Order: sequence, then C-alpha cells, then structure tokens
Amino acid sequence: MATNAGIWIDHEKAFVVSIMGDEESVSFIESGVEKHIRLSGGSRSKTPFGPQEVAHERKADERRKHQLRRFYQDVIRVIDDAERILIFGPGEAKIELEKEIKKTKKPSFKIVGIEPADKMTERQITAKVRKYFLKSS
Repeated sequence: MATNAGIWIDHEKAFVVSIMGDEESVSFIESGVEKHIRLSGGSRSKTPFGPQEVAHERKADERRKHQLRRFYQDVIRVIDDAERILIFGPGEAKIELEKEIKKTKKPSFKIVGIEPADKMTERQITAKVRKYFLKSS
C-alpha cells in the first residue's frame, strides 16, 4: 500500500503527516536555523566608493543556507518511504524543499501539490492532508 505524506513547512519547523491506509503518524521537526538578521553599521574603506565590510553578513548568510539544507535533508529522511507528497506552508520554504527533494532523484518520490497556507495547528494540518489524499484517491 502506498504511503502519502503531507508537509507543512516554514523556515522554523515542519509538520510531516504520513498516511498509509487507515494509519497516520505526525512528526515534528524543528529547524534550529538562526534568525535572518541584518547587521547595522559597519565601516567604509578609506577610498571613496571602496568596498564596505560585508564579510560577516556573507558568512552568516552562508551558515544559514547550510543549516536550511540540513533541515530539508532531515525532512526528506522522515518521508523516505512516501510515494506521493503534498507540500504546503507560508513563504519560500516549500519551494526550497521541493528543489531539495528533486536533487535526491529518488524515483519513488512524486510531488502531487505545492500550496500556500498560513500558520496552522497540528490538527488542521492533519485534517488538510487527510482530506487532500482522500479526494485524490
């Protein structure tokens, strides 16, 4: 029997609902990603139109990018046995996760939908996933 998975995701956390037949399980994954901050101030070079010091900001952005990639890999490990996947949530995390899933090149993964969604409770997420896969079955 095929396993269906629904993922509500943002950059802070992910709820993964796996449904196989009548059984369902919910997993919660916290990203642990640092908040995106902009550094204020900084110093300019002595020459006009010279480079500003943005090395710290670039390092923070790179570190955040690697943390997000690790988070997406954790989510993919949870849905490893899923065949059909629904991804939803606010912001860009759902699209970034889709790209990461496509990089895995696992033939059993089939993304059936990517939808925008606001913040939801665990029960709302579970109900949405159940309803989506009942409708599409």
